[in-house]
Amino acid sequence: MFRRVVVGISGGVDSAVSAYLLKKRGFEVCGAFMKNWDLIDESGYCSGEQDWEDAQRLCRMLDIPLEQINFVKDYWLEVFGSFLKDYDAGITPNPDILCNRHIKFNRFYRHARERMNADAIATGHYARTNFGPFLEQYNDEEKVRLLMAPDPIKDQTFFLSQITAETLKRTMFPIGALTKQQVKQLATEVGLESYARKKESMGICFVGKRSFQQFIGEYIETKPGPFVDVDCGRVVGTHAGLHHWTVGQKCKIGGCLQPYYVLRKHRDTNVIEVVSGHDHPLLFTDMVYAEDPVWINVPHGLEEGRVVRCQFRFQHTKPLVECSLIQTIVACADGARKQGLFVKLDKPLRAITPGQYAVFYRNEECFGSARILQPGPSVAYNSELIAAIA
Repeated sequence: MFRRVVVGISGGVDSAVSAYLLKKRGFEVCGAFMKNWDLIDESGYCSGEQDWEDAQRLCRMLDIPLEQINFVKDYWLEVFGSFLKDYDAGITPNPDILCNRHIKFNRFYRHARERMNADAIATGHYARTNFGPFLEQYNDEEKVRLLMAPDPIKDQTFFLSQITAETLKRTMFPIGALTKQQVKQLATEVGLESYARKKESMGICFVGKRSFQQFIGEYIETKPGPFVDVDCGRVVGTHAGLHHWTVGQKCKIGGCLQPYYVLRKHRDTNVIEVVSGHDHPLLFTDMVYAEDPVWINVPHGLEEGRVVRCQFRFQHTKPLVECSLIQTIVACADGARKQGLFVKLDKPLRAITPGQYAVFYRNEECFGSARILQPGPSVAYNSELIAAIA
């Protein structure tokens, strides 16, 4: 059923080994290099050129065709534009999740299917589905399920949590069941050692080697404002703009006994509220409000209005936390109403951040995610309220 597969080639070891495994299994493999950003440094060198050269060299070695697809405009409109809008509003977005949702598993998927006649796509992500790494267990009558990779450090289901079931049904993850070390070892064994040695690209693609503060300052106007100690109401310093700071981040404020950390940002007044100490109780909450959920599979019982037990995370490297989940309705500023979620965590978490994503799991399955609207009242506030009532 699946004969022609278009694999995303990035120039790195993960996509290189994925392409090799597809070719080895006898698929008609075509490579696709996605150009999402034009990044030229001070010397006039474009950092994506080396990746493109490495992608071309790989496809020559494997004897597979390679096409470069330009998504620069789409990326600007659908990922980078949203990124800037959120930062300007004092919200902290996640461009990797947006890129997967809008570019790799939407624009690229449709290009591969409609223009390259692909039966399926493949990527070098560390993730699995119940259909198998090569869709060998595909069943059109069965729901596709996104499953965590066995390598807990490299598992990328968090970043894939906003893609659709339609795309996932025809997506192969050839290295999803392998660890990073196994991928590098295999690359070395089959003559792809140069890709195994290649340094991994880290961070946000459009930032490059610059500091994030320097980068964001080029796009968003600096609007200085006060740091205010929320416990005493005193101004303790000055910031250069809401977009430079995120919830839970350590502030550079001199002359204090303990370092200050960001608690909340107020766009209307340009005030950043801070608290003294990394583990200040106001930074912790066990409630989360989220909006616009995107489900690969809706947790059973949620649509019937029942409370659902599952697991939660909002940072991909942090442990999963048990939670209770219920569907709600969110009122918008324009009077419209949209679907939302209320999450009650079994364990309080620190610095839950508006604009990030609440991602939901159970038994290794990733159901999907919803954008965090705001954290609920802090643990400290709840304790004070209970004490006052008592």
